[in-house]
Amino acid sequence: MALKECEYEFEKILNKYHIKKQALLPCLHIAQEKCGYLTEEVISFLAQKLGLPKVEVYSVVTFYSMFTLEEQGKFIIRVCVSLPCYLKGSREILETIKKELNIEVYQTTADGKFTIEPVSCLGLCDIAPAIMINEKVYGNLTPQKVKEIIQKYREAK
Repeated sequence: MALKECEYEFEKILNKYHIKKQALLPCLHIAQEKCGYLTEEVISFLAQKLGLPKVEVYSVVTFYSMFTLEEQGKFIIRVCVSLPCYLKGSREILETIKKELNIEVYQTTADGKFTIEPVSCLGLCDIAPAIMINEKVYGNLTPQKVKEIIQKYREAK
C-alpha cells in the first residue's frame, strides 16, 4: 500500500494532537497496519510532517518490536522466549515452528504467509509456553498443538 493511501489517516491523527510529535506512534501504527512494514518513504514523510529528524523516527521504529522495516508474512508468529516460557518448553515450541515452516527466526516463508519472531515477553506466563499469531494468543502449547495451529493458518485464505 502506498503512502498516498495512508495520508488521510495521518491527517486525522495529526488533527487530534496539539503537539505534533505526540502523533508519531499512532501514525506509525497506521502505516504498519496498512503497509505491513514501515518504508523509507513513510518514515521520511512522517519526519517532515512532524518536524522531526529522520533519525528520531528511526529510533522509535527500532526501539519498539511491533514495528518492522522489512516486509513480513501475512501471519507473524511471535514466540515468547522469556524465562517462564522457556522453563515450560518454549524452545521446543520454537524448534517445532521452524521445522514445520522450514525457516529460521526472522525469516518469511517463500509463499509470504509466515514470519517467525522470538519476543522477550508476551505477558502470558500463566499459560506458558505461549505464542501470538498476529493478535491471537495461544497458550499451554505442545509441539502437536503448534502443528495443528499452523495447519489451520495454512488453510486460511
